[in-house]
Amino acid sequence: MDIGDLVGKAKDALDKNEGAVEGALDKAADFVKERTSDDVDEKIDTAVEKAKDVIGKD
Repeated sequence: MDIGDLVGKAKDALDKNEGAVEGALDKAADFVKERTSDDVDEKIDTAVEKAKDVIGKD
C-alpha cells in the first residue's frame, strides 16, 4: 500500500463521515477554548473553519 492508497482511503472516509468529522472538530475547538484564554478563541474558530473548508472540497 502506497501513500496514494492511504490518501484515497482517507478521502473516502471523510466523504462518508463529513458531518461526524465536523462535529468532532467543533468539540475539539470547544475543549481547547475552555482551557485557554479568551484571546485565542478567534484563532481557534478560524482554524476550525479552514479545516471544514478543506473537508468540504473534493
